[in-house]
Amino acid sequence: MVTVPGGRVMQGLRLLRSALKSWTYVPAAGTMAAFGTSVTSAKVAVNGVHLHYQQTGEGEHAVLLLPGMLGSGETDFQPQIKNLNKKLFTVVAFDPRGYGHSRPPDRDFPVDFFERDAKDAVDLMKTLKFKKVSLLGWSDGGITALIAAAKHPSYIHKMVIWGANAYVTEEDEVIYQSIRDVSKWSEKIRKPLETLYGYDYLAKTCEKWVDGINQFKHLPDGNICRHLLPLVQCPTLIVHGEKDQLVPRFHADFIHEHVKGSRLHLMPGGKHNLHIRFANEFNKLAEDFLQ
Repeated sequence: MVTVPGGRVMQGLRLLRSALKSWTYVPAAGTMAAFGTSVTSAKVAVNGVHLHYQQTGEGEHAVLLLPGMLGSGETDFQPQIKNLNKKLFTVVAFDPRGYGHSRPPDRDFPVDFFERDAKDAVDLMKTLKFKKVSLLGWSDGGITALIAAAKHPSYIHKMVIWGANAYVTEEDEVIYQSIRDVSKWSEKIRKPLETLYGYDYLAKTCEKWVDGINQFKHLPDGNICRHLLPLVQCPTLIVHGEKDQLVPRFHADFIHEHVKGSRLHLMPGGKHNLHIRFANEFNKLAEDFLQ
């Protein structure tokens, strides 16, 4: 593991704490009651594992929600599951393998874990008999969405991503190192995830994620999926919160530059979790684009 100078670590910790104060996670318990009977929750066998998903809505346009690090459909996308237009869209929120209720197996991070998540996501929707889908991907889920769109161009209709990056820099590595120790997270953020995972699994998986994401730093140009961006053919909306402390603006600019015909929408007050803090604005933006 690369040793990071103390001052840069402290800067990263300050950024992380500022970001985490505004995050909102919803524990698994009671979620279904809050959503009501319009949400179906189930597991289905995909690529040798059982993936958990939630589904709501009756629209002809299928939309898959892809969560971020340690995330699940219910923890990352409550405002979208509840409030995206159910007449226009059928919304599916899934838990990637090793996250949320898609366990076992435990989460691991081989160098192709994003490609694996992308294949799981596409194959899940095909298993559920959707002919074509649009993607809403947040953070790690945005990376997964980019890969899925690049590798399955005929299957992906449209895509909205935010908080994603196509490569890893030294600046990113400082931020990742600051996230490593979950005991330093605010209790407001940590406790719901402890409820979902238990402290030991949460702590172990976060450390494994940091090691997993940092392995890209040692590849040429820090590459995660930058080589795939020119292959994306679907209409793509890139949303970036100008106060995002975890993903610098240059990542959104790079994706915008290399995904042909993409649109970049900046939210001046938006942080990393802009789809939660500014849910109404984000949902309208996504709905308008997807239509």
